[in-house]
Amino acid sequence: MNGETPLISVKGLSVHFGLGRKLFGEQKVVRAVENISLDIPKGSFFGLVGESGSGKTTFGRAILQAAPITKGTIAYNDGEVDYDVASLGKLDLKDYRKRAQLIFQDPYAALSPRMTVRDIIAEPLEVMGLTASRKETDRRVREMAAKCRLNLEHLRRFPHAFSGGQRQRISIARALVCQPKFLVADESVAALDVSIQADILNLLKSLTEELGITFLFISHDLSVVAHICDHVAVMYLGRLVETAPTRELFAAPRHPYTKALLSAIPSLDPDNRGQAQKLEGEIPSPTNPPPGCKFQTRCPHAIDICRTEEPMLSQLGVEHDVACHRWEELFEDQAPSIVSAQVPEARPVSEPVSEPVPKPKPEPAPAAEEEPMAPEVLANELARMRRKNRIAIAVSIFALLALPFACAM
Repeated sequence: MNGETPLISVKGLSVHFGLGRKLFGEQKVVRAVENISLDIPKGSFFGLVGESGSGKTTFGRAILQAAPITKGTIAYNDGEVDYDVASLGKLDLKDYRKRAQLIFQDPYAALSPRMTVRDIIAEPLEVMGLTASRKETDRRVREMAAKCRLNLEHLRRFPHAFSGGQRQRISIARALVCQPKFLVADESVAALDVSIQADILNLLKSLTEELGITFLFISHDLSVVAHICDHVAVMYLGRLVETAPTRELFAAPRHPYTKALLSAIPSLDPDNRGQAQKLEGEIPSPTNPPPGCKFQTRCPHAIDICRTEEPMLSQLGVEHDVACHRWEELFEDQAPSIVSAQVPEARPVSEPVSEPVPKPKPEPAPAAEEEPMAPEVLANELARMRRKNRIAIAVSIFALLALPFACAM
């Protein structure tokens, strides 16, 4: 992209998992990721979106060699080293761990409850041997804690004493303390409140600009992706269906699945409510994917070729790719409707514009003023109400006193 060597270049990546063992017949295979190719440029905030079960997390872990790679290549090139991640030895893998880190999704389960915050952040430095003394370790821990907006007094506490947002900042500090070049953020703000999400996202964005880190941001919240990412890739059932710069993808999506995802973003405009495209059915099982296009079981535009032939990624521009047989005709059909919906029809100048004059509504008649009640009448009415209340109270007391005798009989 842009003529530069990408930091991560993935070619034909597939990740399969076997299900159990069988004495007879073929073993079932979960095709979590299937034949994905994409490039992640240096210094970018790259978004990866899709439904739950589409293979986003498995793809991110495969790039870190934390998931078994069945087929394909993953090239890492930061200008200092050039690694083929799929075939790293032990020593090279240890060095790669310093350069590529992971921010976990759940900040509550990612931190050891028996370790202080200082020990949690210092653990990567001690395990990888990146510091020569405890004094140097403490200095780097304090520096990273300050960058992640953690107070020095927090370093002596245990994780249970912190809120969700503070725990996520601890996880970010632990991932950044070894000064990586590449970070995979796996749903790192999904479990947080909206206000805390904004704080964490702004922190990640500032760290990207300050430290020059490249992010792979995995999420299913498209509003968050639109706010923070430079480039977006869309996954469905382990396949890549569309990838483009963020502005271009949100302005003119080509794949029907991408359009359905974008239509589901909540809107404050009352005219746009209830216009989300509903996809019938659930995402198919990765153990038994449908033939042809994997989205054809839920796509409202599927035809015969979609059910027999799997589409390949087609390059639309310099950075925009889509995998759909009918994207051209669907986009042409959609474009006039979008324009007509946004631009009102102009009237000829020669025709006078005559607006119907509304008839004046008759004014309602003023309500008749009630005459004030005379003092004698008011006193008599109050006395009558008091008598009724006394009678009701007497009847209630009599019923309560008679209840034990009625029960005895």
